[in-house]
Amino acid sequence: MSKTYKILLLPGDGIGPEILAQARKVLEALSQRFDFSLEFSEALLGGVAIAATGDPCPPETLEAASGCDAILLAAIGDPRYDTVDPDKPRPEEGLLRLRKTLEVYANLRPVRVFAALRDASPLKEERLGDVDLLIVRELCGGLYFGKRERFYDQAGAGTAGAPGQCAYDTMDYQEYEIERIARIAFEQARQRSGKLHSVDKANVLETSRMWREIVHRVAVDYPDVELIDILVDNAAMQLVKNPSQFDVMVTENTFGDILSDEASMLAGSLGMLASASLGDGVGLYEPSHGSAPKMAGLDKANPLATILSAELMLRSSFGENEAADALIAAIEAVLAAGWRTYDIADDATPIEKIVGTAQMGNLVRRSLL
Repeated sequence: MSKTYKILLLPGDGIGPEILAQARKVLEALSQRFDFSLEFSEALLGGVAIAATGDPCPPETLEAASGCDAILLAAIGDPRYDTVDPDKPRPEEGLLRLRKTLEVYANLRPVRVFAALRDASPLKEERLGDVDLLIVRELCGGLYFGKRERFYDQAGAGTAGAPGQCAYDTMDYQEYEIERIARIAFEQARQRSGKLHSVDKANVLETSRMWREIVHRVAVDYPDVELIDILVDNAAMQLVKNPSQFDVMVTENTFGDILSDEASMLAGSLGMLASASLGDGVGLYEPSHGSAPKMAGLDKANPLATILSAELMLRSSFGENEAADALIAAIEAVLAAGWRTYDIADDATPIEKIVGTAQMGNLVRRSLL
């Protein structure tokens, strides 16, 4: 008897509905080929949720999230709700609340350079090397969740001695948060090449000093994994200078956000970078790019990052590794045949090989059937 998986779809904002539709059609093709069933439901998150309910993550969405087997999110972000007013809702608040509620503390961002796209990277091929790395980002702590405040300093206690606005954000971590993400990273490194870079700013930040201390303590349980400490500024430089030296990188929330976007350029485009956010319950899968509101409705967005996020879902939440392997092979075949979306095309790409969002989804689906 075939298994049935319940997937909550969160189309979100901008290009979100377009790219998610392509991932859905690919998943449906895989379910037919590999004899499992899928039940889809949808909910609101982000700007669309603010427009409909005034809340970027309404209770109905959280309830739906708790009743599914996995969540596939497209993108959030709406310029209508860009504001610096702390009393007004922002789409990003909805995603942060969802992550915190689900306690998906481990964000896995694989950076894979497909052979057919090596020339799409801004790095020279000899510098690109054999890039296949995994960034493990702590997702539920740090600056994004610490105490913050903006206030007016009437006394002018600052260096200049003049009254003015003041603000602070607190990078707050607890011991257990660092230990659990470190163990995830060591386990991932053990399954790969046995090498782990731990990224911090221990020469300046107290949170990073604690981070380094705890990571080294966890390392005792993984004698088969080589642990290398690296400061975040050096890590950013080395990702450009010699990216193939990295296999698994683990870091806190803010550093991981920045470094994974930088690493996406190794693959040629943010449109190729998937992610999995995992904890002890329901997994959340999403592309690493934003909602690109100016591209919404133009059929120009690259759906492959969302489709690759579905591939991670097949592996991590469902254990459907054979289907995931077939999906990777299908994407490789489409790219090897020369098909490109606008973001990964170059001057040498024939115009007839440049396709839109829906056509790229159709090509991948066709390659599976």
